[in-house]
Amino acid sequence: MTHDIEHARKTAGDLDHSSGFGNEHSSEAVPGALPVGRNAPQRAPLGLYAEQLSGSAFTEPRAHNRRSWLYRIRPSAAHPPFARIDNGSLRGAPFTETIPDPNRLRWNPLPEPAPGTDFLAGLWTLGGNGDATRRTGMAIHLYYANSPMTDRVFSDADGELLIVPEHGGLLIRTELGLLAARPGEVALIPRGMRFRVELLDTTARGYVCENHGRPFVLPDLGPIGANGLANARDFRAPVAAYEDIERPTQVVNKFCGNLWAATYDHSPLDVVAWHGNHVPYVYDLRRFNVIGTISYDHPDPSIFTVLTSPSETPGLAGVDFVVFAPRWLVGEDTFRPPYFHRNVMSEYMGLIEGAYDAKTAGKGGFVPGGGSLHNMMSAHGPDRETFDRASAAELKPQKIDDGLAFMFETRWPVTATAQAAGAAHLQRGYDNVWQGLERHFRP
Repeated sequence: MTHDIEHARKTAGDLDHSSGFGNEHSSEAVPGALPVGRNAPQRAPLGLYAEQLSGSAFTEPRAHNRRSWLYRIRPSAAHPPFARIDNGSLRGAPFTETIPDPNRLRWNPLPEPAPGTDFLAGLWTLGGNGDATRRTGMAIHLYYANSPMTDRVFSDADGELLIVPEHGGLLIRTELGLLAARPGEVALIPRGMRFRVELLDTTARGYVCENHGRPFVLPDLGPIGANGLANARDFRAPVAAYEDIERPTQVVNKFCGNLWAATYDHSPLDVVAWHGNHVPYVYDLRRFNVIGTISYDHPDPSIFTVLTSPSETPGLAGVDFVVFAPRWLVGEDTFRPPYFHRNVMSEYMGLIEGAYDAKTAGKGGFVPGGGSLHNMMSAHGPDRETFDRASAAELKPQKIDDGLAFMFETRWPVTATAQAAGAAHLQRGYDNVWQGLERHFRP
């Protein structure tokens, strides 16, 4: 195990990247492997097979079209039949085990897994909405792993995966190359992309947003102008790196909510060259360019959106990924933590490190690895301790740099799975954080 981690760390430290979210990238691990001037020549270079991986319908507008051409040692079609395997703690949409709950819910971090638990086996579904068969909605998963995926590869036909490490780094080997994602960074794996996860530390824990709808894009900036929020150039795509391995490899596919597996006689991560825009990325959340008030009040948390999955209604996202990154608070005569509110959107919040400025940390509070769910129109906001402190605070410029929180915000209510609704690490007394908010009205 120690050798595996050391090897993964060395590999992660030597990685090259190609920059730019949504770009048309191209890469070849062997010179001359990428065809010039055409996608599917009669004979692909070096005896490779040409294959297209499409993340959108062929006829979607050019701005929305996602596809990559892969030049591989064997075509993906050369595999035995898939057979159903046990889903473990992974669940898929539609979520019908329980009914949607209007109560505010909060969980402590996942308990430690059994020895030998890899990323796939360590996935634990909290809940979600929509229907994977109709490519709508999203799912929220957590993971806790202590072993690398060995001779095992995963792909998700139901949606793209936004992986948010909270503890321990990941080395992600995809069909298009390698990426390393550490706490404070996120990895985006496109729909249908095969990948394997190795560990950079003895254990790894974090969050996953599975987006069944339209692929994530950078939000439009509107009056903000040409710059701000997440910059496209800060997203790093892999360069081609292939495996030429001739030994049994289990390929697991999530399809319509269930896991299916087939054993190949070779590794399917055998793409020698590729080009396209249906690619994985890693992004450092600390590079997010925070936009905020320099006068009074503070803008809605939508101003912290990193990525959004648009719906058919302009401005209404299937799911937004929002980050509360280090920033200055300078609002005059302003209650600076996030305000009390009720929202048509549903919010799942997680904590990567430190503390969140609207919630008390510590035992029984909002802690790294934990999470809270506030479904649509549930009243929430700062807890009593935070309210009392912020109401009396001296309003001098304040730097928030001791915490990194995020939110998966979605248009539909999130229905918790039975395992999440009955989990031992569910905080049964969460409502108590708002108790003691006293009456101050003096007519």
